Amino acid sequence: MSALTPRLVARSGRFPWHPRLPAPLTLVRALTLLLTLFALADTLWHGLDERGTALAFGILITVGELTRWSGAEERESAPLGAAAALSYALLGEQAGRPTHHGVLQVVAVVAAAALLGCVPHVARGRGPTVDHLTRRVLTVAFAAVCFQPLYNQGRLLEWGGPAYALLLVALLVLTALCDAVLAAALAHARTRWPFGPLLWDELRATLGIGSAVCATGAVMSLAVAVVGLWALPVFSLPLLLTQLSFRRYAAVRVTYRQTIASLARATEIAGYTPAGHARRVAALSRAVGRELGLSEPDLTVLEYAALMHDIGQLSLVDPVPAGATSALAADEQRRIALLGGAVVRQTGVDAEVAVVVERQADPYREQPVTARIVRAVNAYEELAREAGPGGTLTALEKLRLATARDYQPEVVESLARVLLRGGLTLPQAG
Repeated sequence: MSALTPRLVARSGRFPWHPRLPAPLTLVRALTLLLTLFALADTLWHGLDERGTALAFGILITVGELTRWSGAEERESAPLGAAAALSYALLGEQAGRPTHHGVLQVVAVVAAAALLGCVPHVARGRGPTVDHLTRRVLTVAFAAVCFQPLYNQGRLLEWGGPAYALLLVALLVLTALCDAVLAAALAHARTRWPFGPLLWDELRATLGIGSAVCATGAVMSLAVAVVGLWALPVFSLPLLLTQLSFRRYAAVRVTYRQTIASLARATEIAGYTPAGHARRVAALSRAVGRELGLSEPDLTVLEYAALMHDIGQLSLVDPVPAGATSALAADEQRRIALLGGAVVRQTGVDAEVAVVVERQADPYREQPVTARIVRAVNAYEELAREAGPGGTLTALEKLRLATARDYQPEVVESLARVLLRGGLTLPQAG
């Protein structure tokens, strides 16, 4: 416990946060920047090959970035830009005439168009992260390296018909896998969350809109090779419609979460729990779940259950002081949890959320991992709030002393790591 003491700032109630990026992440970004600058310099020095083709694809990539949506839960928020970039990287012919642009021109056009499309988002303060542009440049460079040298050397001219189409699809699938690995590696380097679950989430997301991006990229490349650049607007329309559908789906999910958050605030409005308690428990529970390697669906269930974990208190005649259920007898905790689960089931929320709410008062060896997290984080928040500023050490020590029955040791230690690393605001007394 003494190792935590120098890292805490009792007066501010915050953990210090060091914004310095991990060395691997800094290295990848630096290499991407150098690659982009070198590609732009080389293209400016030698000039553009097939300027009309480069301009058409550049415009399409820019439009794709302009129509991206910020804050989307999907891994690819600019599918049209991604499909156009991959199509240009795998373009061998244009209206029956061989193309001669190389890898560096592909990188230069894609990087310049993506940066141009990001300007309005940056101006509104909702610009894409550096990792978004890093992934875009590196994945396109990977696809171009796999395709352009072989095509320019004439080795792919022998491939015709279905074989050539299958080759493009195979390269796109390989590129999608490369992008998933890169995205998971960047997230792991930035957050230190377990790499395996991050990669699984990326691969699972690739089966969604990622498959549409790969299919559109392959079709665009084949169509431009036959009919020319007129194929670009024709084959962009289906992906734009798909993007619109995904945006509406994301909006529905946001509304659903807001509804759950509103239900969770009922205990605060009625005076049963302190203001912001459910929101703090949900945020911290999700961070601990990430630390423990939970998948995205499990994290969603965990977050919803954490938001609604105290809703059973609405059935009490006399409110628990400060809503601190962790100090109650085990039977009373279990009764409140069961009442809360019954309420959750009546709201129509996913049954898995109700199970977590019902099981949060059980001994941890009998609980699912999500319930273990909610119980430990809720107890920490209540204990730290009672202790006031600087009460984090006291709260963590009490949780550690109760790991024989009430709290899983791995969850408590994950909570401690999250608090040390995250710079989260501690609960304040009163």
